[in-house]
Amino acid sequence: MVTYDETKRAANLLKHGFDFVGADAIFAGFTISREDTSEAYGELRLQTLGLWNGVVVFVVHTPRGDADHVISIRKAEKHEERIYWKNYPG
Repeated sequence: MVTYDETKRAANLLKHGFDFVGADAIFAGFTISREDTSEAYGELRLQTLGLWNGVVVFVVHTPRGDADHVISIRKAEKHEERIYWKNYPG
């Protein structure tokens, strides 16, 4: 299950062209995650590469209970796409 802040969702849609609605599909497939330690967020924050509608995306999210609370989604940069496909099973 995915949760999100409606204001963040609207801002992300304008800035990156990705809506958070339906983002469950990203986490249902193959993903690569690492902890984001660039700042002290006060909670575990993850950076995840995943596939959504045939596009490799970069998702920032935090686990909250049984949900993934999405903070942002953008198209992965070329070097991130290479990492994803290099590790993709099969």
